[in-house]
Order: sequence, then C-alpha cells, then structure tokens
Amino acid sequence: IDHLDMSKYVLGPKDPDAPPIYRLFGVSEHAGMTANSGHYTATVRNSKDSRWYRYNDAHVGETTGDATVTGGAYVLFYKRVKGEARWAGLEKAMASREIDPHGALETDQDGFKKVKTKARKKGR
Repeated sequence: IDHLDMSKYVLGPKDPDAPPIYRLFGVSEHAGMTANSGHYTATVRNSKDSRWYRYNDAHVGETTGDATVTGGAYVLFYKRVKGEARWAGLEKAMASREIDPHGALETDQDGFKKVKTKARKKGR
C-alpha cells in the first residue's frame, strides 16, 4: 500500500522528477447488496502523522495500514510519492520538444496566454 509502482504500465514518457509510484492514502468501503443500499465507511491516512483512521458514521478510531484494504474496498485513493506530473509527464515531454501541450495558445506581449472560448448557443 505504500509503494504502488506503475512504471511498467506507463507507455508514454516518464518524468524522472515524478515517477509513477503511488502511496495509498484513503479507502472507501461498501457493505451491502447494491450500491443503492448498504453502508459506506472510509479509512484514511493522516497526512501529518501517517497514522490510519477508520470513519464509520459518527465513530472514528485508529487502525493499521494492513487492515485498510478489505474485500469491501470500493474506491482506493492514491497520491504520487514524489513530485507532480500533469498528464503523467506528457506535458513536460511536449514542452521539451517545443510543442505547446495546451493547443498552441497565443501569448500576448505581457506573457499571458489567450484562452479560446467555445461559441455560445443562441437562446441561453
């Protein structure tokens, strides 16, 4: 749960300053027969002390990382361990090849990018 390495699954460029390695920080769990019925709980890692806490309605208790992912895990939340890479590093790779990753936006004399807006439909 502390070192999900997705390197071998990334087909495009990889940013060495932000490798695709992730750390689990939260789990949403569901108990019940359908998504419309049952009970949801959450387990979250505190970002300051790295301790795990389980939230169940009005009750909060400390737990361990090993007890976090159960058969009822519904959604797992991960954060990149090191650095930041928008679009999995593609933005940086495009910029290094002098390709504007934002669609060839024009820049004015003050350095601001001109944003193209979508045409509005009449009647709105």
